Amino acid sequence: MALAALKRVLVGPPLETRQLIHQRITKLKGLAVFSSDALSSTAYATEEILLVLVAAGAAALQLSLPVAAGISAVLAIVAFSYYQTIHAYPSGGGAYIVAHDNLGIWPGLVAAAALLIDYVLTVSVSVAAGVAAVTSAVPSLFGIRVWLAIGAILVVAVINLRGVRESATIFAVPTYLFIGSLGIVIAVGLARTLGQPPVPSQVEPAGAFAPLTVFLILRAYASGSAAMTGVEAISNGIPAFRPPEARNAGITLIWMAAILITMFMGVTFLSHQLGIVPREHETVVSQVARAVFGTGPFYFIVQAATALILILAANTSFADFPRLSSILSRDGFLPRQLANLGDRLVFANGIIVLALLSALLVFIFRADTHSLIPLYAVGVFLSFTLSQSGMVKRWWTRRGPGWTRNLIINGIGAVTTAVVLAVVVTTKFLNGAWIVLVLIPVNVWIMYRIYAHYREVREQLTLEGARVPEAIRKHKVVVPVGGMHRGVLPALRYAKSLGGDVVAVTVDVDPRRTQDVQEKWERWGMDVPLKILPSPYRSVLDPLLRYLNSLEWEIGFDQQITVVLPEFVPTRWWHFFLHGQSAFLLKLALFFRRRQGYRVMVVTDVPYYLTEDVLAPDRPPPAPLAMQIALTATGCALTGAAFAASLVREWPTIATEVLGIAFVITLAALAFLLLVRAVVSGR
Repeated sequence: MALAALKRVLVGPPLETRQLIHQRITKLKGLAVFSSDALSSTAYATEEILLVLVAAGAAALQLSLPVAAGISAVLAIVAFSYYQTIHAYPSGGGAYIVAHDNLGIWPGLVAAAALLIDYVLTVSVSVAAGVAAVTSAVPSLFGIRVWLAIGAILVVAVINLRGVRESATIFAVPTYLFIGSLGIVIAVGLARTLGQPPVPSQVEPAGAFAPLTVFLILRAYASGSAAMTGVEAISNGIPAFRPPEARNAGITLIWMAAILITMFMGVTFLSHQLGIVPREHETVVSQVARAVFGTGPFYFIVQAATALILILAANTSFADFPRLSSILSRDGFLPRQLANLGDRLVFANGIIVLALLSALLVFIFRADTHSLIPLYAVGVFLSFTLSQSGMVKRWWTRRGPGWTRNLIINGIGAVTTAVVLAVVVTTKFLNGAWIVLVLIPVNVWIMYRIYAHYREVREQLTLEGARVPEAIRKHKVVVPVGGMHRGVLPALRYAKSLGGDVVAVTVDVDPRRTQDVQEKWERWGMDVPLKILPSPYRSVLDPLLRYLNSLEWEIGFDQQITVVLPEFVPTRWWHFFLHGQSAFLLKLALFFRRRQGYRVMVVTDVPYYLTEDVLAPDRPPPAPLAMQIALTATGCALTGAAFAASLVREWPTIATEVLGIAFVITLAALAFLLLVRAVVSGR
């Protein structure tokens, strides 16, 4: 009951299915939900360009503006192409639906695999970048950036589990705070720098500068192309908008593209004018804001807004990953559980899967944005290319009104994104892009194997050609007994109620226990015969399985063999680990083995539930809840103090991380106990 109460507090009460239509969102909220990923990329896209160009010296940084302009041009083409896609496929689904519908199953699966990988990377990159913004303002937190990122992922996941409309309301504030604050920085910065000569960049050489080659410029272009990630999100989430869905989604897409290009070019221009050079412990946006406003209150507002939008940009993936997973699940390419709507009318299983995968990725790459970026753009541009190519095929095949114009638009988009994809793969292959190129076919193979399994299941379960089975006339009932106790009696009673031939069996592993069972059986056995199975090698399962195998051949095929398993159920989950679980293991062994011929053995559980109403004389009474809360609060205070000391005194990173984890665990335990007390006192 306490766990259910905790779930209601975090997620909220369940919603009826008929309320689904009321969970639709407006264009303003849609911009916050589906555009936060794309808009947040302005916080690190310029920095990625500069990180590549700075290797060739300060003079190379002047190329950041033309590189950003080239990226913005492609972004405008892609956005306009997806505007066509939204109106052609108003039911949503994005690149997967378009590629699957027009190019076939394999291109569709490739697009789906690329998108799923991209969504996981989006969460990881966005949260890592958001944590980087926090550590830029508060450098003492740099040592625990991994755990800050994982905690942020969990917070965003919980918010999304509360429902689309509620998460949109929560995320709208930081999204528009970021747009407003960065817009002010750009406006004020432009007013101060327009007409002024650029400030010379001061680059400290870490060795010999690399030559400024075409390949280096292409690498900068590929790194900055991270600004285009998330453009396809709106086309995937069209059903989330209020009617008319396609029109509202299309308008939101145009808004997003205009704001994104303006902010991206503005930050790049200011970094060029102010002579900004990328640093390890401070982001480019932080340097720009500090150069324009100093380190006053507005600087910290910009940093807070940047950190929030970067962390909450993960919400775009949390909105689209579950939707795409549900479509793939409906088509049979992913497990069926991903197609189920949760209590709050969201695809909760998809949200949980995404949170776990992205948290694992953040942990592996230590929340380092620059290590994650090379993995990022491959899936994005692969899905772009397949989506636009599918639209070209659609216009060419159907040739409806205006098909020539639409074909040209999507054709330009397909060619442009294909060229950028080739550049990204070529320039980032050795830096990590090869990982994505390996993962995409692996994911495609997994999805196709899942599809093949579901197809085989359908073929074997179809009622076509099936016959109604004959009625069962006789039963052969076997009751395995490990020891004679109260939990056995209901099982014996149920076995006798089935009629037919009933026999109990016990395995002779310990002669003293076997003798004890025989002695008690005379009084409590309910006239059911008891058969002793020898076990010279002290195995319990093997003698039982051999006996059941021989029994299948001894009885006639008109008899149904039923195994009745007596099981007692402890009061607490951890009590299960204190018992042998022989009945559970036997059930698994019988469930997964192939029966001889067409014989099917029925396995029935008869549970006996233990209670805590009566304490044994030698059992210590449970600790009062107040005492547990006091001890947990003390532990929380001690670990919190130690954690704070580790940050102030700059202890080793491993010690800080261990103390941070311990503090989070004790704090969560304290919150849980307080919730339990509230629930108990409210009865």
